[in-house]
Amino acid sequence: MKTMQFNDINVGDKLPEKAIPITVALISNGALATRDFFPGHHDKDAAIALGSPHIFMNILTTNGLVQSYVEGWSGPQSRLKNIDIKLGMPNYPGDVMTFMGEVTATDAATRTVDVGLAGKNKYGMHVTGTVQLVLP
Repeated sequence: MKTMQFNDINVGDKLPEKAIPITVALISNGALATRDFFPGHHDKDAAIALGSPHIFMNILTTNGLVQSYVEGWSGPQSRLKNIDIKLGMPNYPGDVMTFMGEVTATDAATRTVDVGLAGKNKYGMHVTGTVQLVLP
């Protein structure tokens, strides 16, 4: 996989959209892998008792998907500097979250690139935010 080069990036460049199928395994395994044992992330009956139609994704799993999306675009020699995200609508099994992103700022002195992004499902925006990375 090729790494993006700072000199080839411009403000306004769009990242390719990426669709992520939301499954029970993705939600529950993501929660357990991040030591989030809250029942709403892995026990459907408990989630329903809380007023949710199904289990729902935790923020750490979303954070990992955001990182994967941006690093999948930027390449293996990019260096993640910061992730700043906000959750919106829940991700439930059976849905698809589609990521979209755009380069919003660059800094030649530090070779830093800011990417604004959003992940949308059928209920609306699941996640919005900015990822900052350094490119060679």
